[in-house]
This record gives sequence, C-alpha cells and structure tokens, in this order.
Amino acid sequence: MKVEVLSLEKSKKEKIDLPEEFFDLPLNQDLIHQVVRIQALNRRQPSAHTKDRSEVAGSGRKPWPQKYTGRARHGSIRSPIWRGGGVTFGPRVEKNYKLSLPKRMRRKALFVALSQKLRDKELILVEDFTLDKPSTKKLKEILTKILPQKYKSVLLVLPSLDYNLILSARNLPKVETIQAKDLNVLDLLSFKYVVILKSSIGIILETFNFKER
Repeated sequence: MKVEVLSLEKSKKEKIDLPEEFFDLPLNQDLIHQVVRIQALNRRQPSAHTKDRSEVAGSGRKPWPQKYTGRARHGSIRSPIWRGGGVTFGPRVEKNYKLSLPKRMRRKALFVALSQKLRDKELILVEDFTLDKPSTKKLKEILTKILPQKYKSVLLVLPSLDYNLILSARNLPKVETIQAKDLNVLDLLSFKYVVILKSSIGIILETFNFKER
C-alpha cells in the first residue's frame, strides 16, 4: 500500500510502500482493550498503604488478665478490632498488579492500532528532520504546518534519541516524543495524532515484525 510522506512544507514529496499485513489490519476492539488494560495495570504504582497489627504503635503487653475480670478476652491493643489497631485486608504498597501478555498479542495490537490511525488519517508520515539546537518555537512551527490547525495532541515517533527534538517538545502542551523501538498501544492511543519520521518505519517493522499463523 502506498502512503504519502509529507515534507516540512506540507507538500506531497513522495510515497512509500507499507506492508498491508502490518498497516492494513482490521480493527479488533477486544484485542486493543485487553492490551491497553494490561499495559495500564503494569504501569500502576501503588501508593495507598495501611498498617497491619505488626506495624502500628502500641505495647505488646496483654491489656488485662484472661479470666475473672468480667471483660472480653484480648491479647493486644494492636488487634484490628481495637480502635487505633491494625487494619485487616487494607491496601498495601507491595501488592503486585502486573499481568503477563504474550508478545504476539502486544505486537498485533500495535499494528491494529496503527492501521486504524492510518485509516482515520491520524497517522502522518514526515520526512526526517532535526534541529540544530533545542527550539520550542521551531518545532511548533513544523507541527503547525503538517497538522490541522487545531490539533489536540501529538505523539512524535523518533528513530533514535534526538535530544534537540526531545527538549523542544518538552514545553509544548500535549506533545510527547517516543523512540520507534518503544512504541506501544497505550501511548499510541493516548494521543489524537501520531507523527512518524520516515526512518522510524523501518525500525518499527524490524522491532515488532511478526507473521500470522
């Protein structure tokens, strides 16, 4: 399939061939949902933490004798049934939310998402460019030329680490950069438009290549 590669002046400079088995896959919402859910869980960093009876402050002494006081028997004031005692089954920072995901599912979901972005005209291929030095103003001018006037959010896919582009995009609201080898479904769907530099296509195919069985 032929896809246009834009120049920085937004003129149609050339067309490149993209393999249909990667960039013309039918939409599979169930697969996308499953992969996004698992990736979001794997990024989760628990912060809520409750103390159990071994962590709360308090004496280890038995509050009163076991028998002959007329009161209920207790062994510790740190018991969960006491006010100020430990918490039973509360959230803990050491809880592991991570789930495993087969590589083939993750890779196919990525190309399904890329295919849908391409059909929706939200995936834009651009000729390779760089900046001599970090310049938020210049990068904004470039994005304004190749994107619709009121673009909501942009993910810029770079073939490798380009600190000038990374630093230039850092101060632009809702504009993020990512290396082609690190591309994933969750980041891809978090942005309205995806701008891919031409040389990044080869890296994506080399990194995430798979064949249907």
